[in-house]
Amino acid sequence: MGKLLIKISVIYLLIGTILGMYMSITENFALSSVHTHISLLGWTTMTLAGIIYHIFQDLAKSILCKIQFVLFNIGLPVMMIGLALLASGFQGFIIAVSIGATVTSIAILLFTINILAGLKNNS
Repeated sequence: MGKLLIKISVIYLLIGTILGMYMSITENFALSSVHTHISLLGWTTMTLAGIIYHIFQDLAKSILCKIQFVLFNIGLPVMMIGLALLASGFQGFIIAVSIGATVTSIAILLFTINILAGLKNNS
């Protein structure tokens, strides 16, 4: 699971970089919040989770890890697409942002529980 998270995180790195280049070239920074969330949640958070799960492979085998992985990879794209549309003036997409953010937050909560409970048992 660790390697898979790292592989997906580099896709987010690429997307974030392309979005950053686009904003710089066009001098239109309306999507800055999307760029920031993709970079921090998609690239940084997923990379660190991948490294942690690679180091603590028993935790990567848990059901919490699998659920967290699925929820994160559903919630983050929904949130980012909704946020991009919201930032582009489509106010109706606040619900997509809210749903995506909630699903992503639940995934992060499950990651937290998995790490804290799993490392407590492994110490």
